[in-house]
Amino acid sequence: MIAIAEDDFSLDELVRKAKRDDAGAMVIFLGMVRDDGIEKMELEAFQEAALAELERIADEAAGRFHLTSLDIVHRVGSLSVGDNIVAIVCSAAHRDEAFRGCRYVIEELKSRTPIWKKEIGERGERWAGNE
Repeated sequence: MIAIAEDDFSLDELVRKAKRDDAGAMVIFLGMVRDDGIEKMELEAFQEAALAELERIADEAAGRFHLTSLDIVHRVGSLSVGDNIVAIVCSAAHRDEAFRGCRYVIEELKSRTPIWKKEIGERGERWAGNE
C-alpha cells in the first residue's frame, strides 16, 4: 500500500500485511512529530504528484533491494506532538536488504516527494525544509 492519508494508520496492520513466507526480515520506520518547541505541525501535499513519486520510489527500492513487500503511508493535515507522520514497512529475504531498502525509501521520500510541513509554536510558524 502506498497512501497519503489524513487519518492515522495501524502499524500492527501494516506489519501483519508485510509478513510473508519468503521474507526473513522486516524493517519498520515510524516518523512522529517530536517536541522541539512546536505545538503542532501542518502537513500538505500535492496529492497526485506525491503518490506518483512514492510509487516510483517504491518501485526503485523493490527492484534495487529485492524487497518482498513495501508499504508507505504518509499523513497530511494538522498533527500534534507524538502523532504519527509516516510509516515505511520493508520486508526482504535478508536483513541487509530490508534495512537498506527502508533507508533508501525515507531518504528519497524526504528529498523528492512534494509534501511540505509547517511547524507552529510559541515562536510563530515556519515551513520546515527537507533535511
